[in-house]
Amino acid sequence: MTSPTVAPYGSWKSPVTADLIVAGTIGLGSLAWDGPDIYWLEGRPAEQGRNVLVQLSTDGQQRDITPAGFNVRTRVHEYGGGAYLVHHGTVYFSNFADQRIYRQVISGTSAPTAVPPEPLTPPGQFRYADAILDSHRQRLICVREDHSTPGEAVNTLVSIDLATGTVQVLVAGADFYASPSLSPDGMQLCWISWNHPEMPWDGTELFVAQVNSAGFLTDITKIAGGLAESIFQPQWSPEGILYFVSDRTNWWNLYRYIAGQSEIVDEMTAEIGLPQWVFGMSTYGFTAEDEIFCTYTTSGQWYLARLNLKAKTRQTIATPYTSISSVQASRNGVLFLGSSPTEPSTVVKLTLTGDLTVLKRSSTLELEGGYLSIPQSIEFPTTKGKMAYGFFYPPTHPGYRADGIEKPPLIVKSHGGPTAATSSALNLKIQYWTSRGFAVLDVN
Repeated sequence: MTSPTVAPYGSWKSPVTADLIVAGTIGLGSLAWDGPDIYWLEGRPAEQGRNVLVQLSTDGQQRDITPAGFNVRTRVHEYGGGAYLVHHGTVYFSNFADQRIYRQVISGTSAPTAVPPEPLTPPGQFRYADAILDSHRQRLICVREDHSTPGEAVNTLVSIDLATGTVQVLVAGADFYASPSLSPDGMQLCWISWNHPEMPWDGTELFVAQVNSAGFLTDITKIAGGLAESIFQPQWSPEGILYFVSDRTNWWNLYRYIAGQSEIVDEMTAEIGLPQWVFGMSTYGFTAEDEIFCTYTTSGQWYLARLNLKAKTRQTIATPYTSISSVQASRNGVLFLGSSPTEPSTVVKLTLTGDLTVLKRSSTLELEGGYLSIPQSIEFPTTKGKMAYGFFYPPTHPGYRADGIEKPPLIVKSHGGPTAATSSALNLKIQYWTSRGFAVLDVN
């Protein structure tokens, strides 16, 4: 063991280089179950940012589903999200180049990329997102954004016939739509919508409609939401009860709609909802009729919990992760993206008996512990008697130290946008600086 070299802050030589970070990092998102098979999207810088759907099958093999020349990404609302749906071995996805929905059959093939995707929707100035399958009527239901006429794009909820590709408008009139969800018996459809100038974290409305024998909607009823209430992730339970997240108490908490009334399921001073910049965001899911797994955040940290819907009790599940998102639950288990100060964004599977398995990491870069700066949660007074919060990262390097008198240069980092928040998840861009002798304050 050699003693650390004494050198000024900011002059330390570091193995964490920009090239190393980019070469070993991919984006992960959009998790999904299809029976026991697991899917996620990978955004790959080495492929010009192409989004590739990856399957983890029951035999433990990971394989790319999206062939070269295709990019699973939608531009609805420009930010996208909700770009694919997989059901019984068939994938429906938006292709970035032409924004058409393609169908790709992968079930029963040893080399799924050998089966070329086929366009389902007709060509035109249309974009699609947030699709669900209406298996009762052999169609997709999704958000469509129409750019075929001058001026602002027109958003609607549409159906797409799986045999012909025929598109039929189901709901129109609002400026924005999201989160269509069909009841298990196929007889009711719910969705959220909102209008200018509201943003979805300010005010949205939750509607429920009956679906008649011809597939059209009747008896459209608003059951929650308004100009000052934000609704997030409406979802039907396996037995056909509608659940949703609302911020009517100024906290995004979970509710359900029974016998014409909304009732809170789990009241707490914490958030289950999120600002809906993109489609397909999910913070909870059902593993049984009376059981939900969810993630919630308080004091800048995320937790995983198990809700007993009959007893209305919550059990927090211990995990090594401080940031949790993209929860997808089924009778086969729970998927989520997890990260921590020492772990990058990671696809994680949780069994219903409590076992955690890492399926894919967003970074192959492994740093020795001595190079990792662990954030310290801090608070400090700001204007009008309020408090501000953030994560402080001290300079850290196993081979260097300062002279004990000098203070390190400080980089103050602010996240973008009024709805965003930073987290304590491993951020290699921050470690780039701290391993060179800089301190970083990531303000929340």
